[in-house]
Amino acid sequence: MPDAQSPAHLLTVSTLPDLRRELAKLRKDKGKVGFVPTMGALHDGHLTLVRHARSVSDVVAVSIFVNPLQFAPTEDLDRYPRQEDADIALLKDAGCDLVYVPTPDVLYPKGFVSRIEMAGPALGLESDFRPQFFSGVATVVSKLFNQVRPDIAIFGEKDFQQLAVIRAMVRDFDMAIDVVGHPTVREQDGLALSSRNAYLNAEERVVAPKLHQALQRIRTVAKDGGNTNRAIGEACDDLIDAGFDKIDYIALRDADTLGEITADTKAARVLAAVWLGTTRLIDNIAV
Repeated sequence: MPDAQSPAHLLTVSTLPDLRRELAKLRKDKGKVGFVPTMGALHDGHLTLVRHARSVSDVVAVSIFVNPLQFAPTEDLDRYPRQEDADIALLKDAGCDLVYVPTPDVLYPKGFVSRIEMAGPALGLESDFRPQFFSGVATVVSKLFNQVRPDIAIFGEKDFQQLAVIRAMVRDFDMAIDVVGHPTVREQDGLALSSRNAYLNAEERVVAPKLHQALQRIRTVAKDGGNTNRAIGEACDDLIDAGFDKIDYIALRDADTLGEITADTKAARVLAAVWLGTTRLIDNIAV
């Protein structure tokens, strides 16, 4: 059973040789490596993933890297919250053994020309609005997996389509990694924890939980065998009336394929992306 206590010393590395050297020592001394990739600006959702990694592995490694490949030129790469020192302090308290903080030239050195293009669960939803996103995610996660070489990787279900894409990539490229999804961590009022919640002003923060409430209403209709298309349309209208500015999508999908619901669907998921002011919020729940 892995030791759930915090490590006495948190190692911080920023180069690939240092990462591999320190992880080799930790792997030899302790055993199985659990990995939590992040973009920093950590909140309790991230820390819950770290604590879960602590409970299922012997070594916990976390990366902090704001990945430029997954941001379009019009998106929030430059203003994405960065708080490295505070993040490292939080990671030590959460039981992390090693934090990897590479610079862009470590992950994408001069001459780097490769990209991973995903189909299947990457099609539609987020890709309709952020066409570059899953190529950037798959490329950076593949790089990080090759560098860290974890036994287990932990991802939050809040980014459910991303989780499905990473699982497909690991399966298709025969990566010997157990990809574990962890339930979304929420505020008491239901708002899914996200680093981008920091963009919300006080008025928007009051309105934001209505997204989760709308998804719950759609789930109730779906479970009762009702008209989900009408429920989704009503949810969109309700959110606009509540103060949301734009609905990118609200969709009911097969939880395994993220395709349309069919007679073969065993489990479903309702997923959404909406705008509240200048902040894009995503959420999803199981049906």
